[in-house]
Amino acid sequence: MKFQVMAVALLALVILACGGNKIEEAEESGLLNVVTTVSPITSIVENIGGARILVRGIVPEGANSHTFDPPPSTARVLADADLFIANGLFLEEPAIDMFNANHGDGARAVLLGELAIAPEEWQFDFSFPAANGQPNPHLWPDPILALKYAEIVRDALTTSDPDGTAYYGANYEEFRLRIEALDAAIKTTVATVPEGQRRLLTYHDSWAYFARRYGFEVLGAVQPADFTEPSPRDMANLIVQVRDLGVPAIFGSEVFPSPVMEQIAAESGAIFIDQLADDDLPGEPGDADHSYLGLMTKNMVTMVSALGGDASALGAVDSSLVFDGRSPAEALSGQ
Repeated sequence: MKFQVMAVALLALVILACGGNKIEEAEESGLLNVVTTVSPITSIVENIGGARILVRGIVPEGANSHTFDPPPSTARVLADADLFIANGLFLEEPAIDMFNANHGDGARAVLLGELAIAPEEWQFDFSFPAANGQPNPHLWPDPILALKYAEIVRDALTTSDPDGTAYYGANYEEFRLRIEALDAAIKTTVATVPEGQRRLLTYHDSWAYFARRYGFEVLGAVQPADFTEPSPRDMANLIVQVRDLGVPAIFGSEVFPSPVMEQIAAESGAIFIDQLADDDLPGEPGDADHSYLGLMTKNMVTMVSALGGDASALGAVDSSLVFDGRSPAEALSGQ
C-alpha cells in the first residue's frame, strides 16, 4: 500500500512537472487555461472545450480521488488557471482548498455536482451515510447527469470565452446526441438482464445515481465509509445476501485489487469481475475509447454481460471525443 501511494504521488509530480510548458503554451496561444480533477470530468471538459482550451486534470488516473492530496507543485498549476472545474460534493476538498488559497485574479471555480442536483436529490448509502452529511458524489455514472455536467461546462466556458459561444454550443450538441445514444443503449441492454439479477455489489459505492436511473438495486459496497476493509460481520452478511439472492456476479476494480471481494465471491458462489472503473478511462490518451463515453460503454458491457444480459446494443455507441480536429488557430478565428 505504501508503494502504491508513493507511485501515485510520483506520477502526479511527473504530470505537473510538464505543467510549466502547458502554461506557457496557453499564454502564447491565447487558449483558455482550464484545470480539472478526475478523468471523467476532464474528458467532458475536453469534449466541450475542444481546440479552444488547454485542459489539465490534476488527479492521476488510478488514484483514489477521495483520499488524493495534491502535491505542493499543484499550487502553481491552480494559480495559473483561468477556470477550475471540479466535482464538489466533498470529493476533492484538498484540491478545492488549494485553488481557493492560490488562484489568480479573475479565476473562478465551478463545482459541477453542486450545480447539477439539489440537496434533496442527494443519495446516501453504505459508504456515504446520511449521518455524515456528505452525499455520494459519483453523479457521472448516470449519463444524463453527465450531460448536465456538460451543460454547466458549456456555460462556464462561454462565460470565460464569449467568442467561443458557437463553438462550445456545437460541441455540446454533438455530445448530447452521443449521450442520448448511450442512454438508449443502456436501457436496451438492461432490459435483457433478468429482473432478479439487476443487483450490484461493488467494491466502491459509485453506482447510486446510475442505479436509480436504470432500475438496479445496490446491495452495498465492500469499502466502508472510512475506506478500510469491512469487518468480519459485514463480510458474513454480504456473503449470505449474495448467496440467498442468487447474485451471479460482484464487481471490483483492477485499480484497487480486493482479496475481500474474491473471498465473498468464492464463499457465495458468485463470479468476481474486477473490471469496473469509477474514473479510470480505458486505453491510453489518444485512443478512441479514452473518454467518458468509452468509460461508460466499457463498464456497461462488463456489467450487463456478467449479469446475464446481452450487451450488443452498446456496440453502436460512438465513444470518441466530439472535438472536431480543428487547430487552435482555426478554432480561435472561428473557422
